Amino acid sequence: MRIVIIGGGVCGLSIGWFLARAGQSVTICEASQAGRGATWAAAGMLAPQIEAKPGSENLFPLLRDSLHHWPDFAAELYDVSGLDIGYRDEGCLVVARDRDSQEALRFHQAYHDQQGITLQWLSGPEVRSREPLLHGTVSAGLFSPDDHQVDNRRLAQALIIAFQRAGGLLKQDCPVDRMIWKNQRVSGVACRNGDTIPADQVIVAAGAWSRRIKGFPSSINLPIRPVKGQMVALKMDADAPLIRHNIWYRGIYLVPRRDGRLLVGATVEEMGFDDHVTAGSVYHLLKRAHEILPSTAELPLIETWAGLRPASRDNMPILGPVPCEDAHQNSDSGLIIATGHYRNGILLAPATAAYIADYCLSGRLNPAIATYGPERFSKKTSPQETAKMTKTTTAGH
Repeated sequence: MRIVIIGGGVCGLSIGWFLARAGQSVTICEASQAGRGATWAAAGMLAPQIEAKPGSENLFPLLRDSLHHWPDFAAELYDVSGLDIGYRDEGCLVVARDRDSQEALRFHQAYHDQQGITLQWLSGPEVRSREPLLHGTVSAGLFSPDDHQVDNRRLAQALIIAFQRAGGLLKQDCPVDRMIWKNQRVSGVACRNGDTIPADQVIVAAGAWSRRIKGFPSSINLPIRPVKGQMVALKMDADAPLIRHNIWYRGIYLVPRRDGRLLVGATVEEMGFDDHVTAGSVYHLLKRAHEILPSTAELPLIETWAGLRPASRDNMPILGPVPCEDAHQNSDSGLIIATGHYRNGILLAPATAAYIADYCLSGRLNPAIATYGPERFSKKTSPQETAKMTKTTTAGH
């Protein structure tokens, strides 16, 4: 079977790897450089439990499912690529410095208890025993031992290696202009360089740019928009890092890397396709980081960047086949969507790859992703019906 994947980010590469190793002929068309979009700009946190909040109930089962598969996914990727992707399991801390934020933590914990998520309450001294360099006014914290992290940039490099070693063809600097159709089924893609690539199935995994591809069936609306996120990186001593855990504090997070980098992020901005780094956002991130970890003021600032997260109307991913426009036909159209992961692209990569690849190979849609299908945005579906099927969620990173 010939499969074309539009988009070489973490999900496109993961799906491609799973399909290529299953013996399929897979071509990934990436508009620029593979893994250099939202995947490169992410923080790599795998933290669905600490970030669960009211409104995220419909998405949490898939997030938890994917988190469960991450250890095996990381191990298999290392075996194939030989590249350490920086998978770390020290856990995640959310900390408070005053009474109001401490009460917010209590509410946070109560909600988690209702959802069957166990977080450990820590006193101020208990938090500082784990992270001695946090500000001395830290009064409480919540600890989630099962929320982890991965180095997303090394992850992208490893996926490229794994995909190509499995026999996949990666075409970079190859933007797809439109999808080609024949007899109600997709039959390939037309690239802007004039190339035409035939396909039995086409998977759209182009992130925030997915909606710009021409040739979607008229019955499907793909409400994908870019949501900007700015981040900074500081340089610690790799042999004596300031922190070991991921730290959440007042809407920012700090993520330590083994190579000594300390990531501080991230803003959430509705700015269209603007990806400029702004002085105000950098100031905000550094100010918050200094409030909770004063030693950051002495660290070199080594990088700033902005990425564009792909968000759908309900902020949940869009996963699954596009139905054939002819209602009298029993088959699907051969077009499959795997985009709209918003702040959860890294976390959801294993589940997305497993379930989308399984559908391509078997023709059966796993119930685990039935809720997230593109049909919920069909032009025949009213906003009221969409609201009944899904609830807005902002969980993730």
